[in-house]
Amino acid sequence: MKEYRVAVVGATGMVGQAMREILEERGFPVSGLRLLASQRSRGRRFAFRGDEVEVEVLDEDSFRGIDLALFSAGAPIAKRFAPIAVEAGALVVDNSSAFRMDEGIPLVVPEVNPQDAFAHSGIIANPNCSTIQMVVVLKPLHDRSPIRRVIVSTYQSVSGTGKDAVEELEAQTREAQEGREPVARVYPHPIAFNCVPHIDVFLPGGYTREEMKMVGETRKIMGLPDLPVSATAVRVPVFTGHSESVNVEFAEAIEADEARNILQGAPGVEVVDDPENAVYPLALDAAGKDPCFVGRIRPDTSCPRALNLWIVSDNLRKGAALNAVQIAELVSGL
Repeated sequence: MKEYRVAVVGATGMVGQAMREILEERGFPVSGLRLLASQRSRGRRFAFRGDEVEVEVLDEDSFRGIDLALFSAGAPIAKRFAPIAVEAGALVVDNSSAFRMDEGIPLVVPEVNPQDAFAHSGIIANPNCSTIQMVVVLKPLHDRSPIRRVIVSTYQSVSGTGKDAVEELEAQTREAQEGREPVARVYPHPIAFNCVPHIDVFLPGGYTREEMKMVGETRKIMGLPDLPVSATAVRVPVFTGHSESVNVEFAEAIEADEARNILQGAPGVEVVDDPENAVYPLALDAAGKDPCFVGRIRPDTSCPRALNLWIVSDNLRKGAALNAVQIAELVSGL
């Protein structure tokens, strides 16, 4: 089996650390691992396959001899360094928004559009976390009856923002419990014991960039450029795991039981749907696990061709790091 020299850019962030862990968990054939981050992380050490790997500072020479570069360091870093990595001979899988909507760069979820990955010119984009978990569930239903419209409301955990947001939720929870006024630094309002309908910046028209990412990315991944999609994205006081309420209208009606049967055999999906016994997907249960969990599958009482779904997934794993590693596995023929 061919082995690959792998670099992880943004290696000390939450997604970067998950990338390193998942490479080891899944036995990806790594002959050498390079962990890259900013100057402030130089010298930190992380375990990998029984050894310790020291973090190096990202620069223009970081990709010499690298076959695969997994990026999770934000769009500005990706735009600057991904072309350098490609020029050095590496395949880049980028987790930022830098290239997702570029016409010549594939945006890939392996369970949904694996064929698109092979049309790359050195860079493959990893979709937004909230988009990934939704399309994994929608694709097998779309194969049964074409989707005509999607309405989604997300309930997104603070780890989607990063380590500072996780620490802020912890600190605000303590402050509130001690009777002090929670201090908001990462978000525009306190997140502890609160829901904030504001993820990323607001755009003209009243939607946020996060919401419009879901619109554009869903259309691109599903190959449905005119699909009507409406999204509302909300940040909630959960550490890990994004939840979504999805209403999907089909060309022809799909009964709820049939949808369950279809999804039970779908790759990357796990059906958790016994509401009479209080069994349905929960963020607490999804954290640290790979599937996209779906439950509360039921007909829309206002539209005979529509279903309501509740979808939950670990945003650091399938929503980011796992999907990136799966892309690497796909193009490597593993």
